[in-house]
Amino acid sequence: MITTTPSHIRKRSTRSATAGFSLVEIMIGATLSALILAGTMSTFLFLGRSGANIQNYSDMESQARKALEIFAEDARQASAITWTSDTQITLTVNSANVVYTYSNANRTFSRVDATSNRVLISGITSGTFLFRGYNLSGVLLPVTTAAELAAAGTNTKQLQISLQASRTNQTVVAATNTVLSARFILRNKIVTA
Repeated sequence: MITTTPSHIRKRSTRSATAGFSLVEIMIGATLSALILAGTMSTFLFLGRSGANIQNYSDMESQARKALEIFAEDARQASAITWTSDTQITLTVNSANVVYTYSNANRTFSRVDATSNRVLISGITSGTFLFRGYNLSGVLLPVTTAAELAAAGTNTKQLQISLQASRTNQTVVAATNTVLSARFILRNKIVTA
């Protein structure tokens, strides 16, 4: 005699073995994937923009530091100064004339001597560059009229530069850098009180 006992293990139905994801499951998966991808892309773009801004700041700082070192060396050795305007001066350094000038058209600060014309800083914001002259007592000298420019040439003992530079890329907000130099003393220039 044969006895059969029914099994408690159910056979898989052929329908459930071939079934895939439901529409709801696919929509939830697609939404989660889109959110993760959007977060990854925005992080990537933010890091790229931050890197470009850091490069812009680094470039501006480097240019300003080098320009001020060159200007300081000439200013300390200058035995005379001639003011053309508040954006252009001529220093007499070792019996040679060195012209420092700001070009509003090119937005550059340059050093011109007998042998070279060298751009020291580029990307200067229009209207922000200014030379300031101070007398022996540290009083700011006016340099707006021709008479004031001539008087400043004999009375200047200290010089200062102020400017604002900016750099921008297509995808980055403009990075700006404001530079205010120390007062450079014209050590070789004789000024009487």
